[in-house]
Order: sequence, then C-alpha cells, then structure tokens
Amino acid sequence: MTIFQAVIYGIIQGVAEFLPISSSAHLIVIPWLFRWEDPGIAFDVALHLGTLFAVILFFWKDWINLITAGITKPKTTDGKLFWFLVIATIPGAIFGKLFESQAESTFRNPALIGTMIIVMGIVLYIADKKGSKKDSIEKVGLKRSIWIGISQALAVIPGVSRSGITMATGLSLGLNRESVARFSFLLSTPIILGAGLVKLKDMINMPIDTIPFIIGILVSAIAGLLSIKFLLEYLKKKGFGIFVWYRAILGILIIAVYFLR
Repeated sequence: MTIFQAVIYGIIQGVAEFLPISSSAHLIVIPWLFRWEDPGIAFDVALHLGTLFAVILFFWKDWINLITAGITKPKTTDGKLFWFLVIATIPGAIFGKLFESQAESTFRNPALIGTMIIVMGIVLYIADKKGSKKDSIEKVGLKRSIWIGISQALAVIPGVSRSGITMATGLSLGLNRESVARFSFLLSTPIILGAGLVKLKDMINMPIDTIPFIIGILVSAIAGLLSIKFLLEYLKKKGFGIFVWYRAILGILIIAVYFLR
C-alpha cells in the first residue's frame, strides 16, 4: 500500500464513520472503483482504531460523567442515558456476530451496496422531513433506545450506515437532529471498540506495513474529530439533505459502473 492510499483510506474512514454515508461501503467501493488491492484486516483495524480515538477524545468528559452516573447514580439523567446506550448496543453486537461471515462476503456486492446507499438516503430524507424533532437527548428513553439499537443491527449491510440508520430512527421517533447525532456518536464508541476487538484476533502474527498503518490511524483520528465537530455544528442549522443527495449520486454511480463492467 502506498502512503497516498493510506491517507485516502484514513480520510474516508474518519469522515464516513460519523457522517450518515456508510464508511464500510466507501472502504469497499473505493478500491473496487480504482482497482486498488484490498488493504486487509490489519489495516481495517487500524482505521477503526483511529476513529475510536476520535470519538473518545471528543466525548471523554461525557463518557466519564455517564459511566460514573451509571454506576453510582443510575436514576439520574446521565445514569439513565448510560444504561440506555448499553441496551442500544446489544442488538448491533448480536447481529454483527451472527452475520459476520455474510458481511465479509455476500454483503460486499457493489450492486447491493449501491442500492442500499440509495434506499437509506430515501429513508433518511423521509425521517428528517416527517419527524417532529422536538425532544432532546435527555428524553431519549428506554423505548427509543431499544428501537435505535435494533435499527443499528441493519448496518451490518454495507451502504446502510450505522450513523445513518440510527439517526433516521431517532428522527422518526421525535428526537431533534443534534440529539440523534450525539446519541449516535456516543453509541458508536462501544460498537467501534467491539468490532476492533473481534478483528484483532484475526491479525495476530499478521505482518504489518508499519508506516501506512500509523498514517492510517492518525489520518482517521484527525478526520474523525473534524467530522464529529462538523456534523454537530451543521445540524444546529441545517438538515440531512446534502447527505441524501450525496448518497443518491454515489449509489447511481456504483450501480452504473457495476453493470458497465
């Protein structure tokens, strides 16, 4: 892998992990479009490690408060939110394990990915337009947490987008834009950590190209931090329309290239 490719992959992972555009789809489609060699499991873990650093660095104060409250004051707002995040994590973890082999094989079909990118864009558009967007993250509640967690399980299919499906579900259930983004980002922490730990066992004793590996982590972390900050600020004033259009254009491009090839 070249340094240039490591930088591109790092930017893609850092940006697409947190924006509702599907990082897994991009990491599959980019080498397919440009006929690059698959970067492999080790580099995939490195990229996820970068985005894990990003979300922890951005929300470390929140996580300290949430964990402390969850253990010592579970009936407070932060205490309840901590346990709601724990509950919402469970469905995604279960489905990720059950469909791990399909996610690494069947679900990587470009035509399927392009279709899901478009379909999820439509779902996000409808949720953003029809949702009441009246409630803050403090009012997420048990029922909403469960539904968001169940919806997150669909992200095992590349193109759905973990952040996209959780935000769309939260919007459809009445949460405001900034709150669904924050809940989605907090929810990503255990999911990214868990995915990295699962793949870590596959890369033991695997040779690593050190420089691209390090560059991928750093670029992914920096891009992730900027992505989180951007979206939280952006959603204070605007909706998800730009991401819907991006998904539509990208999905059509992927499907067109697939059938032309």
